[in-house]
Amino acid sequence: MSTLSCDIRVMTSGAFTAAFLDLIPQFERDTRNKIVVAATSIGTGANSIPSRLQRGEPVDVVIVADGVLVGFIKEGLIMAESYTPLARSAIGMAVRAGAPKPDIGSVDALKRSLVQAKSIAYSASVSGDYLSTELFQRLGISDQIMGKSRRIEGERVGAAVARGEAEIGFQQTSELLPVPGIDYVGPLPPEVQRVSVFSAGVAAGTRISGAAHALIGFLASPEAAHAITKSGMEPIAPQGRKRG
Repeated sequence: MSTLSCDIRVMTSGAFTAAFLDLIPQFERDTRNKIVVAATSIGTGANSIPSRLQRGEPVDVVIVADGVLVGFIKEGLIMAESYTPLARSAIGMAVRAGAPKPDIGSVDALKRSLVQAKSIAYSASVSGDYLSTELFQRLGISDQIMGKSRRIEGERVGAAVARGEAEIGFQQTSELLPVPGIDYVGPLPPEVQRVSVFSAGVAAGTRISGAAHALIGFLASPEAAHAITKSGMEPIAPQGRKRG
């Protein structure tokens, strides 16, 4: 089908949103297609991307955590041949703008900062699952800090931190950087960092397969690398892709 003058509906997780929004104008100029952003977060409940896909909401391109996308492929919701890893994303920490920045430069320093924090916020998606079900236990402080930790639903962690509802907050770095009213502290130490891959695929129900594939090809191209890097992620070079 022609890739000219059509609307491409896209659902993207929050981690890739900043880069994606930055890249839309160039793609629209180059192709004369229009991007319709249907979701900018994986979401929760009935409004989540999985729920929206499963009930057949129209969409052409989906960008989510790699494991989630692979699950969609297995469910027949995404075309397997369209599977394309786009970026690697690390977890970072933020505080309210102007607040002291705790030391998280080492595992011991991170552990101390978590214990000393009055309140902790984490996301309702990939990074939050890792912190609350793995990292806190691995550090041996889960019993000390889970009572003062809060899972943030329906918005970015940084928004809760900016309002003073949590002293420190954790989320994908690319989801923290665009939020006003917070200061980015830095990434988790390498020894306990969890890097997630975010991948794109074409929805099985699309009627504009050619345009959808073209968009994913653009997002995976060297032209898109600068925006991905600027957003706080690491682009995955096309030659590094694999098929799943």
